[in-house]
Amino acid sequence: MTNSEEKIIDAFKKKDWQEIQTADSWNIFKIMSEFVEGYEKLARIGPCVSIFGSARTEPGTKYYKLAEDIAYKLTQFGYGIITGGGPGIMEAANLGAKRGKGRSVGVNIALPFEQEPNLFIDSDKLITFDYFFVRKVMFMKYAQGFVVLPGGFGTFDELFEALTLIQTEKTGRFPIVLVGKDYWRGLITWLRETMMEQQHNIDTEDLDLFTVVDEADEAVSHINDFYSKYILSPNF
Repeated sequence: MTNSEEKIIDAFKKKDWQEIQTADSWNIFKIMSEFVEGYEKLARIGPCVSIFGSARTEPGTKYYKLAEDIAYKLTQFGYGIITGGGPGIMEAANLGAKRGKGRSVGVNIALPFEQEPNLFIDSDKLITFDYFFVRKVMFMKYAQGFVVLPGGFGTFDELFEALTLIQTEKTGRFPIVLVGKDYWRGLITWLRETMMEQQHNIDTEDLDLFTVVDEADEAVSHINDFYSKYILSPNF
């Protein structure tokens, strides 16, 4: 626990509302410093793809191997790889980037159970954040595509953040690939039948904001085809 956090707890115990407001105000500078560090480091990495998925995925399993293979193949087309910097799918993707001699970026998060950065991140491309929302900005701003493998709440948070920003035109469209048809089938059925057809909360074209694949080559081809179709350069 940091000194500022201890001060806030003490202030709550004393019901010192002025002290609480002051502590909140000072947190703004901590947030700003995280943005500045992220922008300064990541602005120089070149075109990258962010790969998401569970930290609990074990080495040697189907999706671990898929993440490593996708990352490796992307590096052969000149993309670097950005991950959340931890174990599981993140580790696999950084391993694939390292094996492909591509840029291997880790955007880590400080957690109470101390998520340690994996060993396959380039030493000059590791950043650790305290704030999830700052970290998500870095994923969005510096990635030319998202590849999403099976994961939990954090993976879904990052996926739906991207979909929302594209849907509302707060960011330009970029390719989003979901890997593992069996894993995503139930969610997509619910999106189509409940969210769209029954409740009319999304439009038909919103389901075209992502594609679902099973193979590494399909994921890589979708990203390459996207930039070919829209005559865009996968860069900033």
